[in-house]
Amino acid sequence: MTDFSGLIDGYHRFKANGWMQQRERWSRLAEGQNPRLMVIACSDSRVDPTIIFDTSPGEIFMVRNVANMVPPFETSPGHHGVSAALEFAVTQLEVPEIVVLGHQSCGGCAAALTRRFEGAPVGQGGFIDDWMSMLDDARDRVIAEHGTGEAAVRALEFEAVKVSIANLRTFPCVPVREQAGRLRIHGAYFAVADGILHLLDQSSGEFAPA
Repeated sequence: MTDFSGLIDGYHRFKANGWMQQRERWSRLAEGQNPRLMVIACSDSRVDPTIIFDTSPGEIFMVRNVANMVPPFETSPGHHGVSAALEFAVTQLEVPEIVVLGHQSCGGCAAALTRRFEGAPVGQGGFIDDWMSMLDDARDRVIAEHGTGEAAVRALEFEAVKVSIANLRTFPCVPVREQAGRLRIHGAYFAVADGILHLLDQSSGEFAPA
């Protein structure tokens, strides 16, 4: 497995090869960014959107966090990292599309399903428990329909994408742009085991292979 020294070795390979091959592109990117997409994905090490979508530097404005969650719009005091990134992407970069990308075997969704960290102090699971409480209502629906087995885990992973999309639309800057045709929102799900990308049909609520 790669450690820090491995990262530095990788940097030298990149600088000698990848950077040199796209030197003009990097020169343009040094002057500013103009991504056409924002991707909200999980922090999971297996699910890198730049690899899954085979993109180049400067093409995706990305936020990654536990279970690819978007919190609802709120004005309470605090450090709202996802909200700030969303606000920047939509109102400053004016990205025309946002993708919420879920994935198979999501540890955050598994923790939400089992309530593994319920009652844990912050710093020992409490932050995770609070974050994943955004899926409490979805969790109850999933358990009522699927129980707590493997089918329930995947169902909750799908629900995490839908909940995040619904929360996106609580931000005032989002629906006004959707209604004007200036912003489109997509849901997707990457199955790690077979490499299949599933897309959400927001009319039916179903996912199907791309």
